[in-house]
Amino acid sequence: MNESFKQLRLDAVGRTYPTASGSTVAALSDLSLDIQRGEFIALLGPSGCGKSTALNCLAGLTELTSGSVWLDETRIDVLPPEQRGFGMVFQNYALFPHMSVERNVGFGLRMRGVRKDEMARRVAAALSLVQLEGHAKKLPGQLSGGQQQRVAIARAIVIEPPVILMDEPLSNLDAKLRVEMRAEIRRIHTQLERATIYVTHDQDEALSMADRIVVMRAGSVQQVGTPREVYGRPRNLHVARFMGYRNVMPFDVAQHEGETLTLQSGQVTLRGTSMAVPTGTANTAVAMRPDDFELAGDHADNSLDVAVKTQEFGGRTSLLIVSSAIGDLFVRLPGHFEQGDRLRLHIPADRTLAYAETP
Repeated sequence: MNESFKQLRLDAVGRTYPTASGSTVAALSDLSLDIQRGEFIALLGPSGCGKSTALNCLAGLTELTSGSVWLDETRIDVLPPEQRGFGMVFQNYALFPHMSVERNVGFGLRMRGVRKDEMARRVAAALSLVQLEGHAKKLPGQLSGGQQQRVAIARAIVIEPPVILMDEPLSNLDAKLRVEMRAEIRRIHTQLERATIYVTHDQDEALSMADRIVVMRAGSVQQVGTPREVYGRPRNLHVARFMGYRNVMPFDVAQHEGETLTLQSGQVTLRGTSMAVPTGTANTAVAMRPDDFELAGDHADNSLDVAVKTQEFGGRTSLLIVSSAIGDLFVRLPGHFEQGDRLRLHIPADRTLAYAETP
């Protein structure tokens, strides 16, 4: 398979499954995406949204029911998995417990009939890249979870694949190790200069690692964009909720001036940003992220009087539930607060996002 490819292209890729009633259900619907060499793509969404199905279709572990996959000018969805030449890292590592680290890493090369001297060179290079040079003779059971995951990554990259597929590779690690491994995976990706497609349900993983994020729901793509775009400008209410906009409130549109809206709920008036709300729309769902609130200080506009109901300590910040004239809100602020504390909060208009959807 071509190692110096320029583009991996998914054209309307779909996968359906039969149901007991004789109908079909779509696990993946019309996924179209162009992935350039050197890109890190994250498929992000909750369990059951189709992201692992998409990865398995790319790997050849699941057959397509519609669409096609192309590596440059070569159609590869018609090829068996071993001929696609992709490297894959699984959630549970999938290492052979009776084989040493170096034999695990070299397994794919042995299956390809690579000469012993060439195999030894490439295994050593892969172990060096994942910083496991001194562990070649150990068995997987003698390694930590993070080290086992590095072995799995080394096994995937040693075959020099054009594309590396990763399916929730950090979900079995503890929180500290997950953060460390995020940086390691990104470093390895940068050094290899191939393409990486990474499945995760963790927003922080996707935001910190990916060049582009594909947000999925019920088998369909909701938004494709850079981490900054997906985080700051969610395309619809589902993406907003999934990206941490925990406060979703109904508001009436009092005035519509381009992208700026004047929003009304009872006696509360806020300025907000239209997320493709058509002119003439009377009702919106307004999404606000807990982290975007701040103590009002000198801010007179877009401010709310609130009272603290509960506090969840989080170190430098606290997650509060506060009561307000528009209902209970989740708010994250620095400092410590007590139940009953009265605060005046401000949220910028460009962080008050209005959608033409039902809350």
